[in-house]
Amino acid sequence: MDTTRNTVLEAWMTEHGYSSNNLAEAVNRAIERLTGRPGGLDGSSVRAWKAGRVTWPKSAARKALADVTGLPAVALGFVPRGRPSSTPAPSQQEDPDMKRRTLVGSIAAAAAAAAAPGTTSPRRIGMSDVNRLNKRFAEIIASDHRHGGQLDIEQRAAALADEALNLQNAGSATQRVRSNLYASAAAFRSSAMWAAIDGRRYDVAKAHMREAQALAEMSGDHAIKFRIWSHAGTMYRHMGRPADAFAANDVARNLHLTRRDPLFASLGLARQGAIHGAAQDRTGTRRAFEQAQDAMLRADPADYRPVWMLAFYDQAELHSLALSAHLALGDHSTAEYHAHRCLSALRPHMIRSRAITTTRLAHAQLAQGAPDAATATAIKVPAEAATQHARVTRMLQEFGAALRATAPGTSTVQTWTEHTATWRMAA
Repeated sequence: MDTTRNTVLEAWMTEHGYSSNNLAEAVNRAIERLTGRPGGLDGSSVRAWKAGRVTWPKSAARKALADVTGLPAVALGFVPRGRPSSTPAPSQQEDPDMKRRTLVGSIAAAAAAAAAPGTTSPRRIGMSDVNRLNKRFAEIIASDHRHGGQLDIEQRAAALADEALNLQNAGSATQRVRSNLYASAAAFRSSAMWAAIDGRRYDVAKAHMREAQALAEMSGDHAIKFRIWSHAGTMYRHMGRPADAFAANDVARNLHLTRRDPLFASLGLARQGAIHGAAQDRTGTRRAFEQAQDAMLRADPADYRPVWMLAFYDQAELHSLALSAHLALGDHSTAEYHAHRCLSALRPHMIRSRAITTTRLAHAQLAQGAPDAATATAIKVPAEAATQHARVTRMLQEFGAALRATAPGTSTVQTWTEHTATWRMAA
């Protein structure tokens, strides 16, 4: 039996502060949410995963792990039964869990192999190099959901985009491999773009966008084209430019991919609904979210999708976008409804999204004349997000200003002032 240690899982646990017992408890809770029955894992189960004694957990455990970590099992170093780690990825007609192996590879750095000096003959670049890059892309996605908007995430993603391009010149490769390398570079550059958007660094985001768009065109990958143009629509919405937001999002929505996969159609429609909200179009908002919900219900969860889509778009994200739209419309009771639905459905790894949704919920409650409840909600935002995430920081500053205007001189304002002082001390 192959007992090669699962160093990928070990690295993820170390980075996120999980012991074997803690991870087992988190997975058991996720299994209970999925099946209605508590999971039966313990610390020894996780230690067996790490030691390589169990290389492919049972289906329920794999799904629960994906909920806890935000990554599919293969991105955590597990290998499907009957196929050693060196076996090429299967076709997209096979089992969905096995198909996702095309998205991830080993944790080894791609550039180290690509740039090795002293070789006398041209190196052959293959899909294993692409898979190594895609494993690192999964790590960028996980960091984004945990921290969001940070300059170091943007810089890491941009550097990895350059690594993918450097591989183009590191040796010979088939056209399929070269297309995949361009797609990887575009994916990394789009993550740099998103980190800049999330951090409100819009000029930098637009520079990343232009580079990502060019790389996506060279790759021919419609999924990454969708991601880039959909991000562009979100960027222009945050900038207060709804006409440009509609135009960019329409590029994404008109790709053939959205006709083939209802989940992509749903995301495009949900983001369209958020733009309608920013444009003060109530009818358009309602229609877009109804259509987005319908498309989501028609989507087959077993279909192949890229890791970035699997990691974030679900019912919680649809409610999050509806929350944003109804806040913009001034429909605060409906916004509060979507906030509670979003928070109840958010997966554990969506730390950044939970902070944003909690802050928006506080705004919705305050606008309905409930300063005490709103302040109690806002206090739940972690200090790290409140002080280090540009979007959350700005929204909380606006909340404080609105609270002081709504309930001046009250003990509630004093409570909020004292609480924000602890954030400044922690920073």
